[in-house]
Amino acid sequence: MMCLLVLLMLASCAASPQDLSGKMFTFPQQTNTARVTLTTSTVSFNAATVCHRSFTDLKRDHILFSMATRTNSNAFLVFWDSTNKEMEPHIKDTKKEYGGCDYKLGMWHSICSTWDSVTGLVQVWCDGRPSSRTFVTSGAISGSTITILGQEQDSHGGGFDLKQSFVGMMSDVHMWDYTLSACEIQKYVDELNFTPGNVLNWSALDFQITGRVLTEDKQMTCH
Repeated sequence: MMCLLVLLMLASCAASPQDLSGKMFTFPQQTNTARVTLTTSTVSFNAATVCHRSFTDLKRDHILFSMATRTNSNAFLVFWDSTNKEMEPHIKDTKKEYGGCDYKLGMWHSICSTWDSVTGLVQVWCDGRPSSRTFVTSGAISGSTITILGQEQDSHGGGFDLKQSFVGMMSDVHMWDYTLSACEIQKYVDELNFTPGNVLNWSALDFQITGRVLTEDKQMTCH
């Protein structure tokens, strides 16, 4: 009985959300296994905003955010197409391509993506600069979701491709079940006081690490 109680306590501790303020995930090598799985309780999205900061030296395509349902492996996905120099949000397996994102290697970038199910409009903000608002698809995202950093899901929680994996650092991941205003996005980019995500909150993140992913103090550029 005592052993069972200890195991239950350990499981409870492991599942507790953690405050990652001032921290980052480091993905140090190319693999098709290393990932961070983020736990959310939301099962239906009529709108969504995802923001994150990342730093990479990758000269190839790579995933930045992957949320899948059983019916849509790319339910809400943000992908960098290195060949065409495009930031590509996918909503319910439908892709939009945005050029003009000054996504330079070897520096931190803040990327936000918004989508609304009623209008079907998607928009990407690269370091505070918005793309045009264009139609992608309408109708809610619903069903059991699996959200992953570091790997791109080709199936619900799997189907990872080594050559689409993320290598670098990632921090300040937030997700909201509504579209953030331009002012709130700018506050996020400038690292000012902003409303934290009500789906994913970096200051209270429930996550599980698989493989070689490190949690480290965030590295900032000294001036």
